[in-house]
Amino acid sequence: MTQLSLGLDTFGDVTLGPDGQLQAMDVTLREVLDQATLADDIGIDFIGLGEHHRADFAISAPEIVLAAIAGRTHRIKLGTAVTVLSTDDPVRVFQRFSTLHALSNGRAEPILGRGSFTESYPLFGHDLNDYEQLFEDRLDLFAQLTRNPTVTWSGETRSPLKNQQVFPTLSQPMTVWVGVGGSPESVVRVVRHDLQLMLAIIGGDSARFAPYIDLYHRACAQLGRPVRPVGVHSPGFVAETDEAAQETLWPHYADMFGRIGRERGWPPVTREKFLAEVQHGALYVGSPETVARKIAKTVRALGIQRFDMKYSTGPMPHTALMTCIRLYGEKVIPMVHDMLARKAA
Repeated sequence: MTQLSLGLDTFGDVTLGPDGQLQAMDVTLREVLDQATLADDIGIDFIGLGEHHRADFAISAPEIVLAAIAGRTHRIKLGTAVTVLSTDDPVRVFQRFSTLHALSNGRAEPILGRGSFTESYPLFGHDLNDYEQLFEDRLDLFAQLTRNPTVTWSGETRSPLKNQQVFPTLSQPMTVWVGVGGSPESVVRVVRHDLQLMLAIIGGDSARFAPYIDLYHRACAQLGRPVRPVGVHSPGFVAETDEAAQETLWPHYADMFGRIGRERGWPPVTREKFLAEVQHGALYVGSPETVARKIAKTVRALGIQRFDMKYSTGPMPHTALMTCIRLYGEKVIPMVHDMLARKAA
């Protein structure tokens, strides 16, 4: 059985300074380097950086930040959460990641997706009406680039390639994930391209995603693809006690989802809904034991091989994020492995 991998994700949410005011993005980016370095030091398996193009998230070029992290770390896997492949050129994305893979001695693990925001479409000159075809074309080409030294390809949204070699080539295989939000068609697409499935579960009971895991296995059998590790990405936050975790996170959670909700016409964020998501949904918030128990339950329910917790939500202070990372690495991860080992015994 594949060893369970436990990682962390961040979008580089712009943080609050000691004066309670939002800091400049360059400060947040340097803090992300410190956070990733700590994660490596204490044995966390993966750090994923989300790509966004808006005022509340500082990371718009995750591969550059990951390259800086690679120079300060030794073992942690380096990826995205996600790379918005639909509005980028797959050849350039491949080149950036194959370069990162070489510099980090094989630690690059991109997670490709369409993203949950649409700012990159007008920014890079793409039409939202091409949403599906853009991703299908670019994912197909990227998958081919990771496997073939010379590529011949044609699609609808990019110029074709004929017997083209793209540099730097991969001297060792690179694991590639695809982020999926809950569409059956997206699950099958991952299998068709023989990539690895990362389910983004950001609300509701994680067990409700079990049918997607079943679909993944059925599609592998029907298409003759190998069964590969499956992962889950969900938000969370760890503090010394359940009460401290909830009280620390709540105002920042309310701030972020309040702003996004107003953009999208969602109902107002309430503390009652927040606590319900903590108790019964996909918010992994609490003491190390509470969070570990909830992660272990998700791993058992879905039979997954990887869990990544998005530890930054809204404009939180850097000190709170560092405490969360330390508790996750030093306490949550050992507890999860112990809980799963005792259950299997």
